[in-house]
Order: sequence, then structure tokens, then C-alpha cells
Amino acid sequence: MVNYRKRKDEEVGYMLKYSNEDIAKDILPIVDDFERAINMDDDNLDDKVSKFLEGFNMIYCHLIEILNKYEVKAIDGTNKLFDPNYHQGVITEKCDLEPGMVIEILQKGYLLKDKVIRHAMVKVSE
Repeated sequence: MVNYRKRKDEEVGYMLKYSNEDIAKDILPIVDDFERAINMDDDNLDDKVSKFLEGFNMIYCHLIEILNKYEVKAIDGTNKLFDPNYHQGVITEKCDLEPGMVIEILQKGYLLKDKVIRHAMVKVSE
């Protein structure tokens, strides 16, 4: 009975620790769309598109604050060694970096506390 209770307490603790995982996974594609929209802005800050994207940026910042509140963090990986625990290599390219280095992040990866909820899709040097 003691072992059963101990295992049950561990399972409940795990479930409580990662209870926000599903909602975080559902929000991440929305965050990606906001990042793509914000990055399409040009240097002309007076046109209507820039003013529209300014509102997008405010919403995006609020979403990032909410994710940070629940300990959802982006995986940093540019110019670091490829790690299959955090990265998903989708393209390799020859370049002047040493082999196995992350050249570019194609899609951000995210951690919930200490658990990977989405691997970063990256371009890796050969």
C-alpha cells in the first residue's frame, strides 16, 4: 500500500505540474502566426499596414506575457550545437561553421517548465 500511495502521489504531482500543457500547445500556433505577421512589416511606419501591425504587436506581447506567467519559454538555439532533445533537424547546409551547429531556427521550440512541448525545427550545418 505504501508503494501504491507513493506512486499515486508522484503521478498526481506530475499531472498538476504539467496541467497547462494542452492549452500551451494550442496557443503556440497563434503565437507563430503573430510573429510572421509582425515580421512582414517594412520600414515605412506611416502606412496603414504598420499601424495595423502595431496592434498585432500589442496582442503578441500580451500572449508572450501569459506564456511566461505559466513558465512556457522559447528554446534558444541559434549558433549552438544541435541537440536532438530540443531540436528537430529538417535541413542541412554546408557553411563555414563546424558540423552539427544550428544555423537557423525555422520554427521556435518551447519548454513548459523543464519539459519540451514542441521541438525547434532547425537548419543544421554539415
